[in-house]
Amino acid sequence: MESEIRLFRQFIKKKGLRYTREREAVARAVLARQDHFDVEELHLTVQAERPVSKASIYRTIPLLIEAGLLAEVFHEDGHMHYEPMFGRGHHCHLRCTQCRQVKEFSDHRLNEIERDVGLKFGFAVEGHKLEIFGLCPDCQAKGQEGP
Repeated sequence: MESEIRLFRQFIKKKGLRYTREREAVARAVLARQDHFDVEELHLTVQAERPVSKASIYRTIPLLIEAGLLAEVFHEDGHMHYEPMFGRGHHCHLRCTQCRQVKEFSDHRLNEIERDVGLKFGFAVEGHKLEIFGLCPDCQAKGQEGP
């Protein structure tokens, strides 16, 4: 995690901003996670270590995204969910519409499709996001059991 913190510190200074303890606390809490989370969950995690306002979290998140350390992954229940990205390969998401479970996956064929679609339409493709919605195996089994 220290290399990621060092990158974030350099990024903040390069932008001409102050590197504060609050920003570092938020960055550390984000980088310690391995899951998808929202601001409320992150706020609880950060608060366990030191008092940090939600406003500080909301101001730090775009900086972490711009630095390539965090990504917006999906919008649900009126708010955005995020995941740490540093050192992780590109992946997509399967989302269960019933239990809200999220599974990550990757498939080399998606990169080929991305390239082909970009060529077809003359786009200089920078990446893609894919979410597939449906019922996970557990929710399918529950649905077949009946009432």
